[in-house]
Amino acid sequence: MEKLIITAALDGAEVTREQQPALPVTPEEIALAAEECWQAGASIVHVHARQSDGSPTQDAGIYREIIEAVRARCDVIVQVSTGGAVGMTTLERLAPVTLSPEMATLSMGTVNFGDGVFMNAPADMETFGRAMQAQGVKIELEIFDSGMLSTAQRWLKQGLLTGPQHFDFVLGVPGGMAGTPQALMYLVSQVPAGSTWTVAGLGAAQLPLATLAVLLGGHARVGFEDNIYYRKGELATSNAQLVERVARISRELDRAVATPDEARAILGMLRV
Repeated sequence: MEKLIITAALDGAEVTREQQPALPVTPEEIALAAEECWQAGASIVHVHARQSDGSPTQDAGIYREIIEAVRARCDVIVQVSTGGAVGMTTLERLAPVTLSPEMATLSMGTVNFGDGVFMNAPADMETFGRAMQAQGVKIELEIFDSGMLSTAQRWLKQGLLTGPQHFDFVLGVPGGMAGTPQALMYLVSQVPAGSTWTVAGLGAAQLPLATLAVLLGGHARVGFEDNIYYRKGELATSNAQLVERVARISRELDRAVATPDEARAILGMLRV
């Protein structure tokens, strides 16, 4: 098997300090959390920018501060979000792509998201995809249900995407596909040949799905964006604590953990 790529989703757009006191918010806090996760075994950090009051923002200037602060500490891959937060406009969400980050997410459809609706009109998705490819950004295709994977397959046939792709199966969102082994197994069976995938299980689904990914040859995403607990009723002390656990499990199962440069090679990325 390829070495395991661990992504640490450090903060998200919805989690608050009231829910998780260890949540990183400022660029320097996010950079410190990224370094800790890198030391624990993560090769990618997925980041959302926040205002000083903790509210989500897609401001390119704040993303630049985050990227520069992370790079000053370690060589982990910084993956920016173009999901932003529910209700943001397409232009708002696209702003960090203008920085030519190494990697960015592209959600492949609209999904009910708790009490809100995460909107992704087809024309907007094409705008995101073309902008990322023009900037040389490695795309991670976010899949919240099986229809989104079908859309990605259609895009590949139409030439809107070329070459092997990297998918992130985000499972357990209220309104999306369930965070179950059965759901993951189905999605994995539909992945285009030559592509790679990771899984992000929400809440209690995070650990079992990450472990299943280790066994199946996929990759795993953990972190406060998706889960703030180490075990039921026990808040995690840091994002790094969640990373370290999956890294330990992977090594116990005789699957080595990828460094950032090894992850770049697995994903076919060029350094920016």
